[in-house]
Amino acid sequence: MSETGSHENVSDDDNLPERPDSQADAQGAVEKKADNPFADPGLPPHEHRIQDIDERAAKRSERTVALMFALSMLATIGFIASYVAIDIDEIIYVWPLGHISALNFALGLTLGVALFLIGAGAVHWARTLMSDVEMVDERHQVAAEPVVEEKVKADFLQGAKESGFGRRKLIRNTMFGAVALVPLSGVVLLRDTGPMPGDKLAKTLWRKGKLLVNENTNQPLRPEDIAVGSLTFARPEGLEHDDENFNNEIAKAALMIVRLEPGDIKDKKELDWSHEGIVAYSKICTHVGCPVSLYEQQTHHVLCPCHQSTFDLADGARVLFGPAGHPLPQLKISVNKEGYLQALGDFEEPVGPAYWERPR
Repeated sequence: MSETGSHENVSDDDNLPERPDSQADAQGAVEKKADNPFADPGLPPHEHRIQDIDERAAKRSERTVALMFALSMLATIGFIASYVAIDIDEIIYVWPLGHISALNFALGLTLGVALFLIGAGAVHWARTLMSDVEMVDERHQVAAEPVVEEKVKADFLQGAKESGFGRRKLIRNTMFGAVALVPLSGVVLLRDTGPMPGDKLAKTLWRKGKLLVNENTNQPLRPEDIAVGSLTFARPEGLEHDDENFNNEIAKAALMIVRLEPGDIKDKKELDWSHEGIVAYSKICTHVGCPVSLYEQQTHHVLCPCHQSTFDLADGARVLFGPAGHPLPQLKISVNKEGYLQALGDFEEPVGPAYWERPR
């Protein structure tokens, strides 16, 4: 019985061959992990980079980062040069994109390269020259204690020191140059807001001696062509529909002609600037520039169809109703030797809503 009992107390491990201590330790480690499969394995041993132990390798990385920043600066300068030098209508063939705008291709390529090189340079700097030592920091509450704040400041100063930002002047200066030049790409794009208008908004094609041409018949107008109570649209002599700048010019020079009984005209200036009751006013509404085109014969009122601004053509085209801020500008007219209606100058004030800030 004693022998049988002794055999029963022998463990299975006793029948296994002896193992070296290292294997036993390894087995013990496995058994510990099996006890808690979610145990923190800890950080692996830190391995130094070549740049950490070889200053020549660090210098090579520094020069590489600086080269990327310098190339970024050149790409930004290329962006600006492309924007200035390449015509907006120039088309080139680029495989496999096909025929595309040369300006868009150059702008996209140079700006993309400039931004990529700044990012690539920063990544290469961080991966090869900044400290890569793993740091463990316990989580803390949102409201930091003074001790934590001091630690953050100390960590920041340590990180700044380890990054070599103050010591590696070549990287620092080229990075400053690249980052400073990139915003210039956006500055030069302001050119697309258009050239400075100068006095273009204040002047139209109307000049002394310019004939009033019927917009429908393309013929110069005579007084007898305009009946009392009728509404006629006109444009300046010499402005044709197939002109390249027709839309820009007609938007300022479009004219609305109405013939009234001279006795119905209340405003003295309007009467002096008319011819036998024929008055000429800008067709462009002084609210947002819509074409005024609805005329009420009995009241001599003209209505803008966009926002219902109403003007009295018998009283200096003053505003009767609606959001328009000031009357329609009047064009002074007369008849030339051949009997055609002509302008005696330009509008006295700018047409449309462009000068909304003028006194009302």
